[in-house]
Amino acid sequence: MAKGYELHQARMMALRGMGKDLARRAKSKCEITGKSGVSLWPYEVPPVGAEPDIDRTLLVSEECHEMLDHPDRLAGREWQILAEAVWSEMPAVQVVAWRMLNELAKREDWAREVLEEVFLDPEVEAWAKSGIA
Repeated sequence: MAKGYELHQARMMALRGMGKDLARRAKSKCEITGKSGVSLWPYEVPPVGAEPDIDRTLLVSEECHEMLDHPDRLAGREWQILAEAVWSEMPAVQVVAWRMLNELAKREDWAREVLEEVFLDPEVEAWAKSGIA
């Protein structure tokens, strides 16, 4: 058990080491919602590799992090920002937005309509689909 804890701590240190670069890239805003002035957390977009990768890590608000950890709680029109996020130039943002929209589409008509219009690069689409059940 100690070895697992040590590995987790080492990963967290590596993520913290990316903090300044993530904040600079994100302009200190949630990379999904664009909210500023809120607590931001690194989020590794699954599947994760052996080492943290900045291109597969986003800086997200606590609210987004909570929804990513519990996608079944996603609901409501306040998430319509995902309709814009899914067109981001960053593949990791596209993947997360696409996954969240797919979850929302189970209960929100507007999310289904957005997904009908979305086109992802085949490589990004494969990544997006690899992290869902």
